[in-house]
Amino acid sequence: MPTTNRRRDTPPPRTGSSETATLRAFLDYLRASIAAKVDGAPEPQARTAAVSSGTNLLGLLNHLTFVERSMFLRADVTDWKATFQASPADSVADVVTRYRETVERANEVLDGCTDLDGPVPRSKRPAPSVRWALVHMIEETGRHAGHADILRELIDGASGR
Repeated sequence: MPTTNRRRDTPPPRTGSSETATLRAFLDYLRASIAAKVDGAPEPQARTAAVSSGTNLLGLLNHLTFVERSMFLRADVTDWKATFQASPADSVADVVTRYRETVERANEVLDGCTDLDGPVPRSKRPAPSVRWALVHMIEETGRHAGHADILRELIDGASGR
């Protein structure tokens, strides 16, 4: 069993000035949580499956990068299953950097979305409302952040957000 390496737990944001501010704050909180969970994870364990489904830390963050791109940056994804594997050429730092850069670009798009009922700017397919997209990204990121918590703890005992 890995040794316990506890990190200080970061509480959820205390925001409530508006629905938009609340949704964006929780999404950013979860984004930061999963990026921190993957950042600094040792190779090759970060890309090695610890569960029978094949799920691994780098694959989770790589997948979330594609989800962000699809939802907010007009990227088409043709093989969602493939997004759960990072390229063998990518280091942990590469995957984390790419995710953080994608989040930054997604936030720039969201900064221009002033109406939660309005559609997310997209091409080629019907766009969900900004509200739906934010809630979906909170759900998707939160679910995979929970997976990452368990995987990271199995790797080296690191825990906490």
